[in-house]
Amino acid sequence: MTDSASPTSLLGRPCRRQALLTLPAQEAHVSAARHFAADLLETWSVPAGERDSAVLIVDELAGNAAQYGHERMSLLLALDHETLHIVVTDSGPAVERHRPDIAPDEHGRGTGIVQYLAQSTEVRQTRGGREVRACLRCSP
Repeated sequence: MTDSASPTSLLGRPCRRQALLTLPAQEAHVSAARHFAADLLETWSVPAGERDSAVLIVDELAGNAAQYGHERMSLLLALDHETLHIVVTDSGPAVERHRPDIAPDEHGRGTGIVQYLAQSTEVRQTRGGREVRACLRCSP
């Protein structure tokens, strides 16, 4: 885990604060990612409503990374002025698109929850797996 208030960001531009946590991509570690995010965002004085939304986003994205990733997953939180960037990466295969032959209650609603709570989301394939980004507005 790293926590930094430096002007250089892992996002490629200046940001106020950032922290990175890397864990094995296993269901047992999802709660650690969730608690890490909750504690860190409280330390950063993110208001309770935005913090709750961010923790739910982290929970859904880490859950997906644990389910579909292979070796490890990483959680990057970066607070840039009034925007919280949540980036979860894993070493899993290509993102599987929603299949219409699977009922929603069997497929899960995690992606829909993330899209509802976040101002923007992006999924990218990387050389080593997959990266999911969500941005959430945070009042000062």
